[in-house]
Amino acid sequence: MKKMNDEMIVSYLTLRKTIGYVAVGMPVFLVVGSVLVGDCAEIQHSISDYYHTQMRDGLVGTICAISFFLFAYKGYDVRDFRATRLAAVSALLVAFFPTIFTGTPVTPCNDVRPIENVLVKNIHFISALVFFLTLSYISLFLFTRSSRSPSHQPRPKKARNRIYRICGYIMLGCLGLLALYFFWLEEIYPQLEAYNPVFWLESAALWAFGFSWLTKGKLFYQKKATGPAG
Repeated sequence: MKKMNDEMIVSYLTLRKTIGYVAVGMPVFLVVGSVLVGDCAEIQHSISDYYHTQMRDGLVGTICAISFFLFAYKGYDVRDFRATRLAAVSALLVAFFPTIFTGTPVTPCNDVRPIENVLVKNIHFISALVFFLTLSYISLFLFTRSSRSPSHQPRPKKARNRIYRICGYIMLGCLGLLALYFFWLEEIYPQLEAYNPVFWLESAALWAFGFSWLTKGKLFYQKKATGPAG
């Protein structure tokens, strides 16, 4: 029984770390892959704009992988189950309802497929918002839970909770800055587009998401696990 329990714990930790590694590596994978496969050193306006490059399949495949791993993650109780399922479904919608290309076509970077359906664009935008909001909720409120009161939690758990909260707030901060850019700064300061703020804010949110799950997988502040939560 103990061996089975230990194997279950290892599988939980491995799954969490896999989700984290995929999320952290996604922006780098798209940029480097675009250079190697598409002969394109131009960073795109957003993560989603890589759908209109030679890395289209890589983008969709990576998002689907994140969704698959989130579906496979059962979590500690029904709240984990519902939150990870919501994040998984919203990730799939992001993958299969692509964004409208908004950047300036740069040959040979962009192989633009016309997408003029506003409904598709709105589904993509809302799904991405739900995805990151759900991940923020998971980091801030689910990963930080413990059967012990804060004063009796071991030091590694307290350290991990600080990381979960920092990552959750970074994701929320990135969403706030993206909203500020789209609804105000983009029109008033069009020159900002040259710095690809959307891409970097989305990347920061993905890195925070990934770092939170790597921490949950006990990559940092390790302590001998006693169950799937921690």
